[in-house]
Amino acid sequence: MTTATLIPARVDSGADTRIGLAGTLRHIGALTRRNLMRIKADPESMFDAVLMPIVFTLLFVYVFGGAIAGGQDAYVQRLVPGLLGQTGMTLALAVGTGLNSDFQTGVMDRFRTLPIGRASVLLSKLAAESLRALLSSAILLGFALVLGFELKTGVPELLAAVGLSLVFGMSIVWISMLLGMSLRSAQAVQGVSMLVLMPMQFGSSIFAPTDTMPGWLQSFTKVNPLSALADASRGLLNGEGAVAHPVMIVLIWSAVSTAVFAPLAVARFRKRT
Repeated sequence: MTTATLIPARVDSGADTRIGLAGTLRHIGALTRRNLMRIKADPESMFDAVLMPIVFTLLFVYVFGGAIAGGQDAYVQRLVPGLLGQTGMTLALAVGTGLNSDFQTGVMDRFRTLPIGRASVLLSKLAAESLRALLSSAILLGFALVLGFELKTGVPELLAAVGLSLVFGMSIVWISMLLGMSLRSAQAVQGVSMLVLMPMQFGSSIFAPTDTMPGWLQSFTKVNPLSALADASRGLLNGEGAVAHPVMIVLIWSAVSTAVFAPLAVARFRKRT
């Protein structure tokens, strides 16, 4: 099915480009459906969302669990809440690579000929990525339960942890999309994304207690939003430690990130299209 069939419209260069809220929502829905259809046609593109939670959990629990926490059972309880936050960010950073490829392959040239709101193209990617993140979170939690993870609170706290991870991840999507439209190649986008991802992942409280790290690295972990997200998730899922403060930090960081990078990404997209 082509893009034109998803959003039937006549191209009129003199038409008013202002589109109302109802029209924008309709375009977002159509383009989100298109993105999901592309995943259905290319199921290999879901390997990161499906396999990454399983691989990370197995690798860290059985390789580092005994050394860090004294046993796999104790480490599962520490690791899984941290991975829940990391999953959204890892998937979000991959969006920029796909967006860059869309420009390189001419997909965006076809969108340029359609009377659609420019922001709807980016918002549809945000919506599709939200669904991928939810699937990845469900796989992570399901596999963790098989390995012995115990939810020590309740379903409301679990949903709050997943929602917080989703909010954070979607704020990162805007940064990723801006990178995807600013760099020349998909390989460059992937390389820069990894340079951002790796220090934030391992320079946080996700995998190991921060009090074992050198002082300069502890200073970085204190301002790293992934540390706050991991701590908030542990409080929500394990019922241990403070919750309100790290949740507030994550929400503020996500709001500021979205407020700064969303307009920049939309402006960059309009300039390129």
